[in-house]
Amino acid sequence: MLGLQILHRRRQVSTGLIDAFRGLPVANISDCMSRMTAGGPRLRPMHKGGSMAGPALTVKCRPGDNLMIHKALTMAQRGDVIVVDAGGDLTNALFGEIMVATAVKIGVAGVVLNGAVRDSEEIGQGDFPLYAAGVTHRGPYKDGPGEINVPIAIDGMVIQPGDLVVGDADGLLCIPFDDAEQVLAATHKKMEAEKIMLADIAAGQLDTSWIDATLKRLGCNPEAV
Repeated sequence: MLGLQILHRRRQVSTGLIDAFRGLPVANISDCMSRMTAGGPRLRPMHKGGSMAGPALTVKCRPGDNLMIHKALTMAQRGDVIVVDAGGDLTNALFGEIMVATAVKIGVAGVVLNGAVRDSEEIGQGDFPLYAAGVTHRGPYKDGPGEINVPIAIDGMVIQPGDLVVGDADGLLCIPFDDAEQVLAATHKKMEAEKIMLADIAAGQLDTSWIDATLKRLGCNPEAV
């Protein structure tokens, strides 16, 4: 039934690609995706620190209800990132300390929650990657409906089951399954370019001519008057 279904994940990014992306700056990856994809600025790391990378196990649930998140925890494989579209509602917390402990025991690589958490102090002292939109002490309902392993979207960022999800202190990003290898190559190229730029800065040789060229193109006299 649409709105109340549990599906199998048909494909997922390879372990090799996950390892290759792990630790790469999300900002650089985002630049290589033309800065057109993001999960929204509200989704912030609730944990102490560290990066995240893994295939998406997607969950769509009714705001305030976490029944299908509990079910997803029973289905998750080691290394999965559980990505939850809960509508961004912050009225009820959908994840807390007990569920984090469960996820850690299973070996889940992280959780992305477009909704609220509770037990934020305990979560904030730990290293388990957990991204959420807010915090509230009010607990969830467990009545459904909901869906698992269906396409979801968070603030315009579409996540298909098995897509690669990465995160760091700047936020998180979904890299589509079919584009992962291309994005990886572009990210490495950008990182090499940034190394050269940092070396030029250190040597006092950074080329800033593009600034005046851009101002002229926009019709602004770059010279102070």
